[in-house]
Amino acid sequence: MLTQIIALLIFIALFAIGAVRGVQIGVLMLVGAAGTGLLFTDMAVEDIVAEFPLSIMILLAGVTYFFAIAQENGTVDKIIDWALERVGSSAVLLPVVFFLITGAIAAMGAPLAGLVMMPVGMQVARKYGVDYALMGLAICFAIGAGGFAPTSLYGIVTYSTAHDAGIDLSPFLLFGIAVAVYLVMLAVAYFMYGRSLFSKTTVAASAHASAEAHAGSTQSTISRGSASASSVAFGEDDEDEALFDSSTTEEAGESSPFTFVQILTVIFMVGLIGSVVVLAALGQEPDIGLLCFMFGAILSLIDPKTGKAAIPKIDWPTVLLVGGIITFVGVLQNMGAVDLLGEGAEAIGSPLIAAFVLCIVGGLVSAFASTTGILAALVPLALPLIAAGGVPGWALIAALGLCSAVVDVSPFSTLGATVVATAPVEDKPRLTRILVKFGMSMVVIGPVALVGGLVVPAMMF
Repeated sequence: MLTQIIALLIFIALFAIGAVRGVQIGVLMLVGAAGTGLLFTDMAVEDIVAEFPLSIMILLAGVTYFFAIAQENGTVDKIIDWALERVGSSAVLLPVVFFLITGAIAAMGAPLAGLVMMPVGMQVARKYGVDYALMGLAICFAIGAGGFAPTSLYGIVTYSTAHDAGIDLSPFLLFGIAVAVYLVMLAVAYFMYGRSLFSKTTVAASAHASAEAHAGSTQSTISRGSASASSVAFGEDDEDEALFDSSTTEEAGESSPFTFVQILTVIFMVGLIGSVVVLAALGQEPDIGLLCFMFGAILSLIDPKTGKAAIPKIDWPTVLLVGGIITFVGVLQNMGAVDLLGEGAEAIGSPLIAAFVLCIVGGLVSAFASTTGILAALVPLALPLIAAGGVPGWALIAALGLCSAVVDVSPFSTLGATVVATAPVEDKPRLTRILVKFGMSMVVIGPVALVGGLVVPAMMF
């Protein structure tokens, strides 16, 4: 038991040290997994390395490569233009539009790919009088909702861990729960920061501003202007190049039609999501990473320049992060340390209280660190509590996953930090205060709502 406790303490310490010192946690975890496995178990180096999740590495590399091509060839900007043209001059719909576009992007494999929408959304918010807090929250919520899609990383880590443990958690049910939760949160954000948009004077003013921005044009429609998603980096890093450029004021002019490459990219995007849905209905599990590499290879052959430019944008930091944590968790499982946590959960006496505490811990840690990392670490650690009985597995894992994600608006986490980074200097202090209150309140509100709304009813029925 002593070696198991020591291994768990090493795991926690490495997570904390990496977060405090700003060191890549995945690298620390890989070294820690090797040291712990060799010192405290009879695992060989080959056995430890075998715990590294190659499937997730292929997923993240393939998805971020394909999406980077979509950025480079201008497809993402075209989609934004197309959506904003449908809005007309109604500024009140802007957060919803960015929620939908960002959610679709996040659903294509790498949730944080949605970060490319943040600088565009914040600049559009400035031009049309939308509160930066509302726009930033809408984009953060969309990343969370899209991230739990059956085709995206949060969802894949959550439901695949459940399936590996023999727990029947439908990926579509998980996604539906996530979308419902984030839509409620978006409605709350509208009530708190967007009520003025519903007044006729504000809408009229927004339309007037849009008309002025399009001097010489016969239409009064909202546009993104020169704000572009094509040059924005994304990944598990608070230093993303998602910076607000207050000097950019020129307008983009009338949008041009989609090019052949852009049309093909959109077809591949739709095909990616559609193939997963169809194959899942047939009981198959497609390899999303390989599909993305295939689509990316075709687009690279057609346009080699964008294919080459997309290579540096592959999200290797997240590959290291998730890979390192899952490798260490594999070592912990091999030496029985995870089972020890299950015995501790049984000692609490009440499975419901243990589930609530676990969700609190997930939310609290995730508010200061990577949600992807927390999901990779905590979801496997919840399995002993489920095995002990008394708590429905699908409900607890869904609640734990969402509790770890709804706090991401905290400015200490990647999403919240990007909201503050993309806002004008004079608005940063206000945004920081709002996001601290919103994010930290979700540490408690999330577990109360999700344990009460999912776990308790599942235990009763």
